[in-house]
Amino acid sequence: MTAVRRQSTPSDLCEGDAAAWRDRLNGTNINPATLLATDYLNHFNEVVMMIEMIPDMPDCIEDVSEWRPKTYQEHFADSAFSDKDLAIEAYDHAPTALREHFEMAVGQANRLVELSVGRLVQAINAADDEMLKFVAGRAGRDLKRLVEVAGAVINGSTSAIIQTEVDEMFAD
Repeated sequence: MTAVRRQSTPSDLCEGDAAAWRDRLNGTNINPATLLATDYLNHFNEVVMMIEMIPDMPDCIEDVSEWRPKTYQEHFADSAFSDKDLAIEAYDHAPTALREHFEMAVGQANRLVELSVGRLVQAINAADDEMLKFVAGRAGRDLKRLVEVAGAVINGSTSAIIQTEVDEMFAD
């Protein structure tokens, strides 16, 4: 897949605010430049793992079907992350452009999970093992790509997937 990458700067933060946040985030697992934490991606890594197991363990579809999207704030509110309150607070102060790119990737991942579950259920109900392997493999690959994009944003790079690639992910 081809992606367009450019380095982003926290332009929404004045230098004083940025310095104050860097000080508060020192020693945490929250990126001091973006004010975002990669721990959120564990929510998606879990569903990717389950989707990839479905061809060998079709009963996992129940767990995948029960998976629900969570916002960044919901994830941290429900997590055992040591700095979860700080992560929630910092999110509201993250540079707007980074948050927009991040939320776009998360939204695409949520949509892809929803569409993939439907296709996986169809393949299971049709007892079509080849289609099940294909759908699970493609969903896993594409979700990993979207998680990679979200991770790049968390680490300070805005990365846009070209629209034709997004369309391909959601094509029948």
